[in-house]
Amino acid sequence: MPTTAHAIRPRRSTRSPRGLAVSGTWSGTALLGSVGSIIPRGHRERAPVGARCSGPRRGRDGAARQRCRRPGAGASAVASGRPSGEGGSVAQPASSTPGTAGAEHRSGRRANPVARFLKALGPGLVTGAADDDPSGVATYAQAGATFGNAMLWTVPFTLPLMMAVQEICDRMALASGDSLGMLIRRRFRGGARTAIVVLMAALIVANCLNLAADLMAIGQGVQLLGAGPAPVWSAVAGVGIVVALVLGSFDWIGRIFKWLCLVLLVYVGVLFAADVDWADVGAGLLGTQVHLTPDYVGLTVGVLGTTISPYMFFWQTAQRVEELREEPLGGDGTAALDQRSVGEARRRLRTGRLDVFTGMVFSVLIMFAIIAATAATLGTRHQTVTSAAQAAQALEPIAGTYAGALFAIGFIGSGILAVPVLAASGAAGMAALLDKRWGLEKSPRKAPVFYLLLGVGVVAGTLLSVFLSNPIRLLVLSAVVNGIAAGPFVVIMMLISHDRTIMHRYRNGALSRTLGWAAAVIMCVGGVYGVWYTVAGG
Repeated sequence: MPTTAHAIRPRRSTRSPRGLAVSGTWSGTALLGSVGSIIPRGHRERAPVGARCSGPRRGRDGAARQRCRRPGAGASAVASGRPSGEGGSVAQPASSTPGTAGAEHRSGRRANPVARFLKALGPGLVTGAADDDPSGVATYAQAGATFGNAMLWTVPFTLPLMMAVQEICDRMALASGDSLGMLIRRRFRGGARTAIVVLMAALIVANCLNLAADLMAIGQGVQLLGAGPAPVWSAVAGVGIVVALVLGSFDWIGRIFKWLCLVLLVYVGVLFAADVDWADVGAGLLGTQVHLTPDYVGLTVGVLGTTISPYMFFWQTAQRVEELREEPLGGDGTAALDQRSVGEARRRLRTGRLDVFTGMVFSVLIMFAIIAATAATLGTRHQTVTSAAQAAQALEPIAGTYAGALFAIGFIGSGILAVPVLAASGAAGMAALLDKRWGLEKSPRKAPVFYLLLGVGVVAGTLLSVFLSNPIRLLVLSAVVNGIAAGPFVVIMMLISHDRTIMHRYRNGALSRTLGWAAAVIMCVGGVYGVWYTVAGG
């Protein structure tokens, strides 16, 4: 049943936002221009005259929040048809004022540029780092060990596609105030929505299998470091992650995720520990070593499927919406771009793009380091690997114990980061599709369906990781489902991001449309080939 949403507190303005000319697309200068434009968040704004406030109220993170309602806002909020607090943006005239950022600028207080850059990083960085989970590490290591540097061309090839797809995800969340699951519910009806729910259920199963393989990798990594049996540590990791997700606040979890991203830099250290032929690396990046054999094409499809995965779409939008919920501007809801001032909307777009682009560059940097390092070590001896743990073991006699230990630490950290992302992305997507409350900032009592899906996924993955000894079959099945789902979900995103009623002035521009549809075609064709290759026994 729809409930009345809380209106956004308006701010006085000396300029009208009618002249706002913000394109939905992005250009190569967007990333460079973003760093200098980030302005720290200012103080909480005062409620408007005549507003009725019920606060203060404390959230799960202990922070006091005040719920204010502007007179006359109830009808427009109810008309939106979305439950209060579910991330939906509430009705608000666009004539808002420049944000608190402008106040800080006028007062002369500007943070250090490096600090502003680091503060801008969030969902985009975490999404990029989580993409390099132990399953992805195993795929990249297999590519380097089997074909040397011949697959390095996939690094510059996938980067613009990843940036485009994830930027579209981020812009959808900012422009609408809704996650991808909520947007699918708004955009599609009848049989189309039912088909998407079935596809989402299959994706949750695939995430669970991938999650189990990642937990197994965590246990194997700890065992390689000499700290005990792998099944025990897999179980400890699974239980610890569930407890952290249920009891921790969104703000605390977000900070932990960002720190875990640093662990992946150990793969760069492994690269420098190996004897790399940089001329051969350059040739691989240029694509001069491509082999048109079934095995090569099959593994290429696996690399693309690992790099552009559906769970990334749901996580990016869901975490961005949760970030918007934490802002004082939206009260209990979210403030979409059209409910913000001209300057604040532009700043939000720039910082979002900076966050996404940084995360995707970080992701492919780790991908490059793993492929190049394993090509320089395992590839020269034609050693085959099927897991991250095998790659770490094989590296020790070639590049030394130091390199093997670093590799193990890397996939332990990436596994701890990826497991909650895999579980929470599917749970948030399905809960939103079912029109249920969701979010890590909500308590289990307020979002029971979300936490039920989250808990079942992690517990099932933990049990599989403890009682199964070989994750390869799990990864193969997970790869098939992800390959089938990736293309359709990109198509769904492209349809939503071009919908004027949802995106308003922030629809896709020419570059976003070109790269987004290119990614959709590539993932659909790759998914079909991947299924055929797997069924044919490749």
